[in-house]
Amino acid sequence: MGIAAASLALRPTWADAGAPAYLSAAALPDGSYVLCGIGADLQVLFQIPLPGRGHAAAAHPARPEAVAFARRPGTFALVIDCITGDVKARLHAPAGRHFYGHGTFSQDGNWLYTTENDFEAGGGLIGVWDVAEGYTRVAEFSSGGIGPHDIKRLPGGDVLVVANGGIDTHPDTGRTKLNIPTMAPNLAYIAKGAVVDMAELPPALHKNSIRHLAVSRAGQVAFGMQWQGDMDVIGLVGTHQRGRAATLLDAPREQVRSMQGYVGSIAFGADDRTIAATSPRGGIVQTFDAETGGFLHAQHRADVSGVAPSADGFVITSGAGIIERIGGASVQVTGKLGLAWDNHLVSI
Repeated sequence: MGIAAASLALRPTWADAGAPAYLSAAALPDGSYVLCGIGADLQVLFQIPLPGRGHAAAAHPARPEAVAFARRPGTFALVIDCITGDVKARLHAPAGRHFYGHGTFSQDGNWLYTTENDFEAGGGLIGVWDVAEGYTRVAEFSSGGIGPHDIKRLPGGDVLVVANGGIDTHPDTGRTKLNIPTMAPNLAYIAKGAVVDMAELPPALHKNSIRHLAVSRAGQVAFGMQWQGDMDVIGLVGTHQRGRAATLLDAPREQVRSMQGYVGSIAFGADDRTIAATSPRGGIVQTFDAETGGFLHAQHRADVSGVAPSADGFVITSGAGIIERIGGASVQVTGKLGLAWDNHLVSI
């Protein structure tokens, strides 16, 4: 028992990687790309090279390793030891597939789930990777829709929620959207490979592509959307809880317009009482009351996209290179060595 206890004590944890609070992909001034670990004090703890532009990352729940995903339509994902910077495994999308830039681990950390496009069939898939076997791909199942982008795990178990954006694409046409007139986004809840619940938008909003997700400790899901229609949309941020209808959050029309039809990232505050949504196109971050759905305030920041909770508000990042704490009694802005932050700031 003593040997076993010592063995457990020696297993590395996130503290051994400097105790980062966040992960984010970034571009360097020379055009190369890195994955960064960022402390709660907003200092960069490590920079690990990536072979191409990153999008989001998934942090293992126990040990200091992260999966860095290529920007869609990407075919690579790297499993990185965040202590040494070594690449522990390289994930490749199977033939006829590409990643959408997001993934999540099971509660026990034994499985990684990735969102993927089966572009010949025009359907969404979730890939399943066995962590103990060196991230070997062992299974896949339907995402419950087309164009699955973000994926999260509900707290307290292994029910997954998937943002099926509803947009069909094919690598032969790049990022061209092939089915806008018929797109049908949804939130799909998946347990043991089967869809167990689904939330859809009203028909008039079928061009509101559900892209990014945040989940509260109570299982409330916040989602950010990207509008594909020609006329103004009534909202770009919504919430859903299983067993209820999806709800759009209530922002003034001029605030909705200021997002320019595009939510880049979304997050709950640390106390789950507020929701922040960013728009790099609009250069704005908006905050909402998570309980009432009411609009609270907006702050303008050029090319802002990444957002994650902090102790007294939110941390935001931008392609212009800032990392900033907003909310509470103070605002902290820190320039970061010429780093141009990519779309997402991932909490660990």
